[in-house]
Amino acid sequence: MPRLLLSAAPVLLGAMIGLGALATPASAQDTGGEKINQLIVYGKDPCPKGNGNEITVCARKPEEERYRIPEPLRGIDSPKSDAWTNKVAAYETVGNTGIMSCSPVGPGGALGCTQQLIDRAYSEKKNGSDVRFSELIDKERQKRLSTIDADAAEQQARVEDAEKAYFEQQKRQAAEADAAEDAATTTAPKSK
Repeated sequence: MPRLLLSAAPVLLGAMIGLGALATPASAQDTGGEKINQLIVYGKDPCPKGNGNEITVCARKPEEERYRIPEPLRGIDSPKSDAWTNKVAAYETVGNTGIMSCSPVGPGGALGCTQQLIDRAYSEKKNGSDVRFSELIDKERQKRLSTIDADAAEQQARVEDAEKAYFEQQKRQAAEADAAEDAATTTAPKSK
């Protein structure tokens, strides 16, 4: 039993490392504290608005697609759609053992599983969904950044107006205090 666990440990470790590397896309790693919601909406469903430091992007698809299998996954499990070269390659790997073979037989056999996981992830990325969330997120960021200068100028003007009103109030209060002090000294009887 311990021998089985020791031979499975590299496979599990390799799979965890591979999945950890695939867990977050590079575009989501440098968000700078903003939250990103990626949604697919169908038909005339509204796209929810993001609030504060939240970007919400929606990819719109027709209503007919709501309950269908996603386009990249349609027909891939049909034996008719499998190419002859893939069938031959499958027969070539029967009995494949040793280094990089993704089998529990031989030294380093489990190392091939990580490579298969990486190859599968890249093929899914290449043949993935027709929705490009990274492009939608970039457009939303550009839309936010286009108004940042105007918003900053408006905020600066409000701050300067508030400071001006504050300083005028301080002057007025100081002038009133001086006037009250002068009035108190002129009306007060002088003692001998």
